[in-house]
Amino acid sequence: MPSTNIEDFRQALSNARNILVVSGAGLSAASGIATFRGQGGRWRKYDSSILATLSAWHENQSRVWQFFHYRREEVRSKRPNDGHYALARLCLPKWRQTVAPNATVTHVTQNIDGLCLEALNELSNAAGEQPDGTVIEMHGNLFDVVCTAFDCDYRAKNMDYPICPALEGTEAIVAAGHVEPVVKRADLPHCPKCHQLLRPDVVWFGERPKQIQRILEVADSADFCLVVGTSSLVQPASKLPERVRSNGGKIAVFNLEANTNHSDEADFEFVGPCELELSRIIGL
Repeated sequence: MPSTNIEDFRQALSNARNILVVSGAGLSAASGIATFRGQGGRWRKYDSSILATLSAWHENQSRVWQFFHYRREEVRSKRPNDGHYALARLCLPKWRQTVAPNATVTHVTQNIDGLCLEALNELSNAAGEQPDGTVIEMHGNLFDVVCTAFDCDYRAKNMDYPICPALEGTEAIVAAGHVEPVVKRADLPHCPKCHQLLRPDVVWFGERPKQIQRILEVADSADFCLVVGTSSLVQPASKLPERVRSNGGKIAVFNLEANTNHSDEADFEFVGPCELELSRIIGL
């Protein structure tokens, strides 16, 4: 049975040398971002998990771009919540030295909304202090694009609205039963370098996560793992805490519900909204 003792948790955290944070959709829920899991996992009449695949892309690039254009516009107005800021403080020496003075921190997020990095950049700029902790977006970022041509290396951040004129307004059509807009391939986003089709630079199901070798090396050297807002069902993220455990490291789970995938192997478990529990329990 995992402990819920806050003082014991803080003592263990203060002794840590290498902290790995693994975060998921539950971290961003308080920012108003849909998880696209369970009953909320449909967009129009489609299972959202099916749209985030190469097979869906090859079948209908217009539909996939409309879905990701909708996701971009859903996220654009959202702001980090207190959970994002608590984890961002762990990556800044000024705050971390009060709770884990001898530790390095690597935050690996499965989220593609960019809010973890936004929170870190905001606090870093306000404090006039460079972070020495790292945020890795293992599944990419909604506002990044990549060229689909094999011989082109174009990658870029793109915050434009709309990302191309033909997608403007398609984000408003979200319910099943509406006629799906037809957007010609020629009118979808194209590479400014080679003029081939661009795609969202996010990791689709079946693709290799970004910086995965580095992430595995971090997990293998970590002695403390915070699992935040994730059901830990998606591999390889679901295996990262196990690697920390195999090193003799400790695991603390923060989630809205008890008995998640890692509860049985956790040393600590704190149940409640991440935006409330992280700051209260970590002490940041």
